[in-house]
Amino acid sequence: MIEIKDLRKEYPGFTLQCSLAVPAGTITGLIGQNGAGKSTLFKSLLRLIRINSGKVTILGKDLSEISENDMRMIGSVMAESGFSGYLTLRSIRRIMKSFYPAFREDWFTAQYRKFGLPDDRQIREFSTGMKAKLKVLCALSYGAKLLILDEPTSGLDVAAREDVLDLLRAYMKEDEERSILISSHISKDLETLCDDFYMIHEGQIILHEETDRLLSDYAMLKVTPEVYEKLDKQYILRTVQESYGYSCLTNQREYYQENYPEIVVEKIGIDEVVLHVIRGGKAQ
Repeated sequence: MIEIKDLRKEYPGFTLQCSLAVPAGTITGLIGQNGAGKSTLFKSLLRLIRINSGKVTILGKDLSEISENDMRMIGSVMAESGFSGYLTLRSIRRIMKSFYPAFREDWFTAQYRKFGLPDDRQIREFSTGMKAKLKVLCALSYGAKLLILDEPTSGLDVAAREDVLDLLRAYMKEDEERSILISSHISKDLETLCDDFYMIHEGQIILHEETDRLLSDYAMLKVTPEVYEKLDKQYILRTVQESYGYSCLTNQREYYQENYPEIVVEKIGIDEVVLHVIRGGKAQ
């Protein structure tokens, strides 16, 4: 669905250069700190900015050959995007219906009413969370083959976030050829949603892993300096010096549990992996 090889986008003081793939029928997460390059990548894929070089294929076509009709097969949520604050949901419904032939008006109406969004109030009167829900509903309302979602749950409380995630899961079940590329600062959301992850830092992809393997095989070892010196470090990805000694990121949890029963081996989530990959150094 998306194939990126050596995409390069240059700004003064920052360069994005990456390769990644989003196969049909999958949900891929993109994680990284603010300024890492996530939004730049998404804007490049949506042709909101022009890349300097690289090969990008979307929906089987080169990025330069994507037509306006092709773009209507892509649903997107971007932080800066949105409708005029003077529009109401009724007028937005008319706009979507005229612009997207496949617009599912009944579905759209049922969903925004379920979320408690009023028909007759102007968008400028909506809360941040209400605007976030509306953007997601619009992106899903015309059956796009590909969704590119930049922080779609930003501004939502826990219950509303789960509602949105359920919408995305149901959306994927409707058509096994659909795909989603999504970023979020809320790692727990992505852990329950994505098939795999790419981690981006300072414009570079620094880790790619399947979600199941990340959650099952990655772990943190906590060891004293004495134990660290004797530790088999072949499966240590990153090491951070701590007050007690060292915390070590590994992708071979069972190996250390079986061979070092005396040390602490903790299962971890995406946040801990991100911090250690970014802040840690190679094992010595």
